[in-house]
Amino acid sequence: MLLCKEHPAPRYPVIVLVLFFLFSNACSIFPVQARDPYALDPKLLDNAEKKFGQSAKKRLLAWQELMQHNDHQNDLALLNEVNSFFNAMAFVADIDHWQQKDYWATPVEFLASNGGDCEDFSLAKYFTLKKMGIAESKLNLTYVTSLVLKQAHMVVTYYESPGAEPLVLDNLVKEIKPASQRSDLLPVYSFNGTGLWLAKARGRGQLVGDSTNLKRWQDLMKRMPEGFAEDSL
Repeated sequence: MLLCKEHPAPRYPVIVLVLFFLFSNACSIFPVQARDPYALDPKLLDNAEKKFGQSAKKRLLAWQELMQHNDHQNDLALLNEVNSFFNAMAFVADIDHWQQKDYWATPVEFLASNGGDCEDFSLAKYFTLKKMGIAESKLNLTYVTSLVLKQAHMVVTYYESPGAEPLVLDNLVKEIKPASQRSDLLPVYSFNGTGLWLAKARGRGQLVGDSTNLKRWQDLMKRMPEGFAEDSL
């Protein structure tokens, strides 16, 4: 089964994985910062229930509960809870789920429709972690090639401090592991809301652009303003 779309991926030695992940994020050191409790728009919940059923509303309320009770003392506890929450969702290819070859769903669409592909898992984790107080500079959405599946794949990478070895949040592997223990993944490029890096260049600290260069990212952001309240279903 194809788990994610194909993308052109240069063939680097596996050792590049560790070097890329190790040096690829110039992030700041910030503790988890508490934010105001987040509440989903009741109209959004009603629309989700009408379109996808009562279980859709329950999943969204569980997500709301997750974000409202952010009493974690450290990032790792938060990463594990968010990773486990979304990994309980079902994998569904875009062509079957949305009748499109490649569609990036918002977290609301992902949860309400009860499934998505690797990009949807990663995007949902990324935005939820940000909403719960983890600095964007600590998080990346990273496209990789799965050497086992021999196809494109997306994960979330988390950097505790500048230059630290990142942790990898993946829907294919339940446990969060350091990049050095994920030799099955070969990085291609990574991005977040502020930057875009190619695998070879970013290891040398060269920023090659910003995430607005990604058409699907731009489309996603139009459907998901800050706060999530205006997500469309």
